[in-house]
Amino acid sequence: MTWITFASIALLFAQDQRVLAPYTRPTLIAHRGASAYAPEHTLPAYRLALEQGADYVEPDLQITKDGVLVCMHDTTLERTTNARAQFPNRARTENGRSTWPVADFTLAEIRTLDAGTWKGPMWTKTQVPTFQEMIDTVRGKAGIIPETKAPEIYGKRGLDMEKLLMEILTSNQLDKPGSDPRTPVIIQSFSEASLRMLRTKHNCRLPLVYLTPSLGKETPEAHVTRVKQFADGLAPSVGAVKTHPSLVKEAHKQGMSVTVWTVRAKSKADADATRAEMKSLLLEAGVDAIFTDNPDLFPRK
Repeated sequence: MTWITFASIALLFAQDQRVLAPYTRPTLIAHRGASAYAPEHTLPAYRLALEQGADYVEPDLQITKDGVLVCMHDTTLERTTNARAQFPNRARTENGRSTWPVADFTLAEIRTLDAGTWKGPMWTKTQVPTFQEMIDTVRGKAGIIPETKAPEIYGKRGLDMEKLLMEILTSNQLDKPGSDPRTPVIIQSFSEASLRMLRTKHNCRLPLVYLTPSLGKETPEAHVTRVKQFADGLAPSVGAVKTHPSLVKEAHKQGMSVTVWTVRAKSKADADATRAEMKSLLLEAGVDAIFTDNPDLFPRK
């Protein structure tokens, strides 16, 4: 009778659990750091995300000419740095516009760039951080969810993003689940090939999450079944979740967590609506984790 009682309690707890592994509670992921308030993918944005209670902080990864992982969303420098002014003669022309690819510049050159002024004068002289600096800033305070960004572009240049990522995680003893309970690591990507490579070629056992902008012609069931072959979790856009209401339940049915992106407030006046949207995604849609530019608006209750 005692055994049955404990088993029943365990079953009730499992049924009541609102999130799936690798998460342990409804989870707040700081998208590019606290990017609504500080320049994205900079140490100030990561520190502010920690202050605002982020469970995980996201670094998008790019590779410098000399093979160093840096934190930046774009494959080019011009949107968030002063590369255009600093290196006026180093542009490439792509699709009729001038660009400054990250992979054309060494880390030392990128260090000379201002990555903050575009967000506001108070951020002048803020630098592009390396992935190692990001780890040093966040470790022990939150989890890390790096994204292999456009790995195919770097592969054409002979730069192996997956190899570099696993090397730095290994050197920091963060390459295995549970290596540092205070700093769990999840790897995400829009690239199926990148996730497959991490799992097979690099024997990565960390949780892998596949970013999905839309399902295309796939049904939710077919999409989840396909993604489960190479990832542990699904990360659809908010639009995909709203377009396919059964997607979250289907993912959970097949044992996959759901991380949704990206919720953001367009202005201070949108704070209440943004908080309400996140609450709806968690409680009504049933997602496990949310990427947001506004960590301070995440509903904990």
